[in-house]
Amino acid sequence: MADSDATGEQDSAGERPEPVVTDAVAATESYRTDEGVVFYDAENPLAWLQAAEVVDLEEVA
Repeated sequence: MADSDATGEQDSAGERPEPVVTDAVAATESYRTDEGVVFYDAENPLAWLQAAEVVDLEEVA
């Protein structure tokens, strides 16, 4: 039987709670290059990735 509040994304007033920013997102920094944006872990700068498109990490975390 399905739970009537299976999503758990809304409280009793029908409002979404504030998203929790994980430690990984909070420690992520970035800089722009000619080819795109580089994201890196501020605590471990050798952990990085480069992207041609960017999104707001706080919106998708």
